[in-house]
Amino acid sequence: MKITSLIIAVLISVNVLALSTKKENIRRLKTIQVVQLDTLNGYEKKYVDPVENLNDIFAEKIDSMLNSWYIQNAFVLDDNTLEVDSSKIVSLPDSIYIQRLQSIESYVDLSFNKTVKNFIELYTQRRRDQVEVMLGLANYYFPIFEEVLDKYDLPMELKYMAIIESALNPVARSRANAVGLWQFMYGTGKMYKLEIGTFVDERRDPVKATDAAARYLSDLYKIYKNWHLVIAAYNCGPGNVNKAIRRSGGARDYWTIYYRLPRETRGYVPAFIAAAYVMNFYQEHNLHTHYPDFPLVTDTLQVRDYLHFKQIAEQIDVPIEQLRSLNPQYRMDIIPAKADKPYILKMPIEKVADFIDYEDDIFAHNRKEFFPNNEIVNPQSRSAYHPTDIKGMDKLIYTVKSGDNLGFISEWYHVKISDLRYWNNIYRNLIRVGQKLAIYVPQGQGDHYSDVNSMSFAEKQAFKGKTVKSNGGGGSYASTDGQYVYYTVRRGDNLWSIARKFPGISNNDIIKENGLGKSGSIQPGQRLRIKKL
Repeated sequence: MKITSLIIAVLISVNVLALSTKKENIRRLKTIQVVQLDTLNGYEKKYVDPVENLNDIFAEKIDSMLNSWYIQNAFVLDDNTLEVDSSKIVSLPDSIYIQRLQSIESYVDLSFNKTVKNFIELYTQRRRDQVEVMLGLANYYFPIFEEVLDKYDLPMELKYMAIIESALNPVARSRANAVGLWQFMYGTGKMYKLEIGTFVDERRDPVKATDAAARYLSDLYKIYKNWHLVIAAYNCGPGNVNKAIRRSGGARDYWTIYYRLPRETRGYVPAFIAAAYVMNFYQEHNLHTHYPDFPLVTDTLQVRDYLHFKQIAEQIDVPIEQLRSLNPQYRMDIIPAKADKPYILKMPIEKVADFIDYEDDIFAHNRKEFFPNNEIVNPQSRSAYHPTDIKGMDKLIYTVKSGDNLGFISEWYHVKISDLRYWNNIYRNLIRVGQKLAIYVPQGQGDHYSDVNSMSFAEKQAFKGKTVKSNGGGGSYASTDGQYVYYTVRRGDNLWSIARKFPGISNNDIIKENGLGKSGSIQPGQRLRIKKL
């Protein structure tokens, strides 16, 4: 024990001395903490043995990331790229994971235990397709993170926190309404001077949100002087960490206070360590990078007047989906810039010269339509919606099935999509399998629609006078009086890839025909109506 204490004291002294040296030298000084493993002997049982499987929390987060509108439009994937060769998926001995973690240059301690191993296997085995998408996004976002972390003299490995926070989805929104790559709550975002309004939400701005996150992490480190506790506090707040420390007799080690922390936070540091592992050793697990379908090389322009994304897209042929992907902070495709309050526009680098050359034409294009009297018209007043009065109507309950969308459901019950949204508080057409929807039909017609909920898709189509036939190519097509075909969304599809299957059809045509609204969200199994040309 004396020798152990002496070694610890020497390590602490070395670390304190190193803090006054260059940052890169700091990051090379680390040891790895092995916390009570079954497969390794000889380690003193100093810490609790965290053997929880907390994968469900983060599996749900990364699953929702892959199905989001942003990811489906930022990537062109197909079923073949998402196929997993099970013969190449293996579980490794603990000693291999430890050796690899030890080789990572990290100032943040990359401990190893069973909970960390569970997360590594989640990333490398059960959520491989999502990780391959995150690898592609990392090529775009990590340089942004690293520049900001360097500015505040913070460990570079903190960039992996964004994987745990948002799965690198800049428009991610949690159930608690935390938003963006770094999942800022409204109050914390305001405290760190992020603009959050009708048209701009800087929690979704990769640069400004990262800068705010870095300042927040710096403030937390001043409190705890321990990166594990800082990472935990970022997730659950300093109050919860302080309570865990107090209830643990003043201990200031993450693994010692582990079971005093909220369940999600108990998984947060292990998930962070596993993310660091997989981002450094993905190739050893036969994981391959899927690059986003927006430009990785960009430049920024300063805008000093109101500007709509459509004005840019229609004048210099930049897909509006690319503008949204590169500028996720603008919530309604509008940059509300003024001469005394400019905003940044990020563009594909090859289009910057075109923007400069045609700047006057871009700002003048359909100006009266987008900004009458040179003002931003209140979106609510432009399209005020008055829902159907439900007094005296028959109420039905429909349970959402795989492949359903609001367009189909509205047809089956002969109701408006806008009414379905209003009755069920649906945002951006997003529905989930198993969700129960309230539907109101004219009085006396409830019996006519009462069996719809129990019908198969083919039966529901037949109920509306439509026939369904097999495609034989992995999906199905349904014909409607020869005017339409129905395409079944397959895993990896997005609006771009689907439109390419139908010459003459655009993303906007699919959105309009299926009532997808501005979000354009689609899900595997969903059936889309495509107009024949």
